[in-house]
Amino acid sequence: MSESLVPPNIWYEGLARYQQRGMAHVLATVVAVNGSAPRALQAKMIITQDGIVDTLGGGGLEHDVITTARQLLSGEISTTVSKQVKPKISEANETSASAPSKAVRRDAVYTKHYPLGAKLAQCCGGSVTVMFECFNVTPPMSVLVFGAGHVASALMTILAELPCQVDWVDSRPEMFERYLIDKTNSSETGQAGNSAYQNPTPNQSQLYQLPRHIRPHIDDDPVDFVRPFIEQGGQRFILVMTHDHSVDFELVRAALDTISDICLADSKRSDISLPYIGCIASSTKAKRFRDRLIQRGYSEQLVNQLIMPIGLPIGGKEPMAVAVSIAAQLLQRYHQVAL
Repeated sequence: MSESLVPPNIWYEGLARYQQRGMAHVLATVVAVNGSAPRALQAKMIITQDGIVDTLGGGGLEHDVITTARQLLSGEISTTVSKQVKPKISEANETSASAPSKAVRRDAVYTKHYPLGAKLAQCCGGSVTVMFECFNVTPPMSVLVFGAGHVASALMTILAELPCQVDWVDSRPEMFERYLIDKTNSSETGQAGNSAYQNPTPNQSQLYQLPRHIRPHIDDDPVDFVRPFIEQGGQRFILVMTHDHSVDFELVRAALDTISDICLADSKRSDISLPYIGCIASSTKAKRFRDRLIQRGYSEQLVNQLIMPIGLPIGGKEPMAVAVSIAAQLLQRYHQVAL
């Protein structure tokens, strides 16, 4: 089984994986212990909406910790509950075993006190306080990048350090050769069928010296990636920067067509937000694209969804300078929506 498909067993492995992938998760830590308890001070576990990593001792305590963490991820815990005062550790004893546990909110950090008695069906007799730290509750930034040229390569250096999900598409296998872990086999894998390159899944992406959240794809028809990507919903960013202007145009058209269809069915799929569509271009290319789109019947309002030229106007034409301007624009848009 590929390493990327093996579930983590230790809390810090899960924390690293979910942080890197931008997945919403909670780090639950035992921050106080009084008397007997299943785990020692600073024991930790990770909880996501559909999984857990490590343990705080099992039983009723862990069941409530998991439930509480998932309520925090989904926003189900109300502010009135969050403002209740946590009892002092010295006040927790067997006589308080029937007292309800209470949560306190400090931004994305919560604490909850647990008397380990009859209420939790645990006979430890002590008590623990658990701190819940919520990470990446906002949906992660999902980026679809077309083209593996100089600017895209520079952009990956930046995106490698950010919590996001990146699908990187190009029709040319040789553009990804520099990232191969075992370049001695590149001549074989790059021949008929391009078996090592064709649409790498997360486990196949381990052939490359790229973070797990950056997934390379080799495909002769990149347009096929556009609609499924947008229809997944959430905050979506499409970057068009291939080596072929005609391919760029067809990718832009596919994105605008998908947006048009979504707007028509908005009442049925209200969970889909309009994506960011950026295309690298000179002012001349931008004008030509806009004129052609209008001539083909696209409304001016729809064409205005296209960001072209791409990136913030911060100056500089070097690949890394352009990449920085693009990354800055993505983060600006992402955090504006997130707020």
